[in-house]
Formats: sequence, C-alpha cells, structure tokens
Amino acid sequence: MAAFANGDVASTEQLCKAELDRNPKSGRAWALLAETAWLRNRPDAARICADRAATHSPDDALCQITRAKIMHLRGEAAEALNAAQSAAPLATSPVAQDSLAAVFGLLGRHAQALELSRCAVAARPDEAQFLFNLAATERMLGALDAAEAHCDAAIARRPNFALAYYLRSDLRCQTTTRNHIEEIRDRLRQGVTNALDEATLRYALAKEFEDLQEDARAFAEVAAAARLWRDNMRYDAKAELTFVYRLIETQNTTRLASLPKSRLDASPIFVCGLPRSGTTLAERILASHSAIESIGETNYFAVESTRAARGSRADFGALGAAYLAAIESVCAPTKNRILDKTLENYLYCGLIHAALPRAKIILIERDPMDMAWSLYKAHFNGKFLFSYDLQELADYCVAYRRLAEHWRKTLPSACVLTVRYEDIVADIATQSRRMIEFLGLPWEDGVLRFHESRAPSATASAVQIRRPLYDTSVGKWRRHAQALEPFRDRLKQLAPDLVTDMTSV
Repeated sequence: MAAFANGDVASTEQLCKAELDRNPKSGRAWALLAETAWLRNRPDAARICADRAATHSPDDALCQITRAKIMHLRGEAAEALNAAQSAAPLATSPVAQDSLAAVFGLLGRHAQALELSRCAVAARPDEAQFLFNLAATERMLGALDAAEAHCDAAIARRPNFALAYYLRSDLRCQTTTRNHIEEIRDRLRQGVTNALDEATLRYALAKEFEDLQEDARAFAEVAAAARLWRDNMRYDAKAELTFVYRLIETQNTTRLASLPKSRLDASPIFVCGLPRSGTTLAERILASHSAIESIGETNYFAVESTRAARGSRADFGALGAAYLAAIESVCAPTKNRILDKTLENYLYCGLIHAALPRAKIILIERDPMDMAWSLYKAHFNGKFLFSYDLQELADYCVAYRRLAEHWRKTLPSACVLTVRYEDIVADIATQSRRMIEFLGLPWEDGVLRFHESRAPSATASAVQIRRPLYDTSVGKWRRHAQALEPFRDRLKQLAPDLVTDMTSV
C-alpha cells in the first residue's frame, strides 16, 4: 500500500503477487492489483481483480469500495452505485469513509459524499487528504467559504500539498490585499517533489496573477505549467485529429440516413462543446427551467456506444434504451426532460440522433482566441491533452469547429442548435428564449436567474456559475495577444474562415 501511494506500480504488483503466493485470498492484495491493472489500461483485468477482492473479503470496506470504483471507471454505472451503497454500512473507519465519499462524488451523489467526508474529517481532523477531499466536495456544492477554510487547514498540515493551493486559488477572485502569491512563490522556492506538483503550483500562481491583472506574469506561469505537463505525458495529437476528421468523412448524410434508427420517444437534451466554451453556462440556464433536470457530465452515451459496437449488428434502439436505463438507475431523475452536459458528446452526435431521434443537441461555440486562452490556462490535471501546447490546441479547435459544422449540415435542423457564448453574454434573454423554444418548452423567467441554483457542479466553472452573468471573459485574450500569436498564426494557416469569425482581427 505504501508502494502504491508513492506511485511505484511495479513494486506494488511484485509485493501483491508475493502476498498472494502466501495467501491467495488476500482481498487487499487483489484490490491493489485492480488499481494497478486499471493504471496499465487493462480494464478487464481490473474488474477480475476487484471481483476477487470483494469475494475474498466481503466485510472489508476498502475491497468493496475498490470494486465500486472500478465498475464506475469501466462505465458500469448502475453496478457501481449498487456496490457503493452496499459498501456504505461497512465504511466505519475514516479511511473507508473518505474513499467511499470519493466514489459517491464520481457517481454524482454529492450529498452522500459530503456526509462521509465530514465524518472522515471529524474522526481525523489532521489528515490533509481528508480535508482537501471535503473542500473539493464543498466547491461542487457551492460552499466556497468552507472549502477555502478546509484548503487552508490541509495546507497547514501538508505544506507541499499542490492541489490544495490550486483549489484554494480558484475559489474566489484574489485581490491585492488578500491573495496567496508570496506563499505559493515561497513554496516553489523551497522545491517540490515532482514536475506535476510544480505545474499545479504554477497554475495556482497564474490564476492569482491574472486576478491582479499582472498579465505577463500570469502567462509566463501558465506557459511553464503547460510545458511541464506536455513534457510528462504521452499524447498522439495526429491520432486524435485523424479520429475527428474520420467522423466527418464517414458519418456523412448518406451514411447517417442509412442507419436503422430507433423508435424511442424520449427526448433528452445534450449540451456539448469544448471545455471552457460556455457549456456550463448554457446548462445552468436550461436546468433552471422547471421541466429540465441536469444529470451533469456522465459519459454514459460513450460507454454504451462502445458496448454496442461489440455486438454483431447495429441496434440503435437498444443503444438508446441502454443509455436511458443507465441514467434512470444512477441519476433517478424526477423531471420530464433530462440534460446531459458531457462535453465530448460532440463526437457522438450522429449516433445520438440514430439512437434517440427526438433528442435535442445544443453545440456551444466561443471565439477561438478567448477559447485558446481559457483552455490553455485551465488546470485539467492531465485531461484534454490537446490543451497543453498552443499549436496542438489550434489544430484541435479547428477540428472541433469543422465537426460542429458537419453536424449542422448533416443532421436535421430540429435536432441541432448552435449557440455562441458571446451571444449569450450580450443578450441572455434572447438566447435563452431561443434555446427554450428549440427544446419545445414554454418560457419561464426563472431561467434568467440561473446563478441562484444550488445544484452541484463538478466542472472547472463551478465557482463562476454561482455569480450573475458577467462579460469580463469576452475579449480577455487581448490582454495576452502577443503571447498567443503562435495559436493565432496556426489558426490563420489552417482555417482563415475562423479568423474572420473572431471578435477582432
């Protein structure tokens, strides 16, 4: 367990196998092997090991929680929720409570996650990880002052806790009289344990510099952090772009028309687009309507599509039904229309229409330059691999816009609506009415008070969406215009038509 906590996967596996030679029914050893199998991209092996852990140690909470976690990671949403709920009575130790809270958080059960996190912290108030996990849950639920206090407590107990510094910086707008710049710089001067912790601290520092409008310093820290991430990850940019353009080539009008569409009457709503494009704003506006319930970012459609692809023939009715069943079993929605804000569903629009012909898809677009800065500066902790290099970011932004244009041309107009973030900011009432009308729902003034919603949000915009609409993010790239030239030059080279679509040429 110590080897695994230190990131030594090879030693973890060797020690677990030695333990299993002595005791083949060691649940904890099987649980750790499930974790390492997942890290090695062996999902089937991870599930087998997790099942063995749970079978051999039915009363061990951590073994049962590991099984629930692996199920969730594999996209087995209903099974994961059942396993997590079954593990709840066993979670009496602080470690188990904290671990189960994380699983419930992944499953969108934030109230249960909050209760368990509070129990773990009450039992072990000096455990920095427990304090941080509680702060992360409070951020999702909008308890921002409490989250900041718990980040302070976590850092006091673990001064090199990089993620706690970043989360704290993101919780509010920093000011000249109340910021953490010197504290973060001092931590960097003292040194960090690895490159990714350094990157995380630099993202935190950049956020605070930008709040204070020290733009050159902010960009320098973002560039340094992004470079550290890019140098320490494997990313095949060419393969990812090829996948997107292959969708455009193969899912053409003729191909989509030939697909055996299902006859399901359900009409879910999909809001999708690149991260930091305004998808969360659109989601919160729509979810403030009395008929709509957001299920957040679930990835359920991608998971069910992958499962369906293993079958001998395309059955889009079964695909749509499986997607709806997963939502029903895990999210248990109580309203007529569900809203799925999984960003990457823009890759599945053709399949969504085949599986759920009455589904409504809203694609969000944003000025490419503002998108570039917002994506580049965001700390995604290793997600969205195209965002860590400005030229790779330009390549992917162009690919997304081409794909969005493709869906508008090939899918029925009643199915797809494109909304620009800048248009929402400029006239929220008109754009909100436009979206509500597209969904076939009656207008409600309450959608304009989206910031009053207390619904949880696990996105990078979880703090911003709790404030009334503001326009300070429009044109913000101009503060970094010279530094963003590599992105702009690449955009001009690849897609001159997008350059003319920018707010300023």
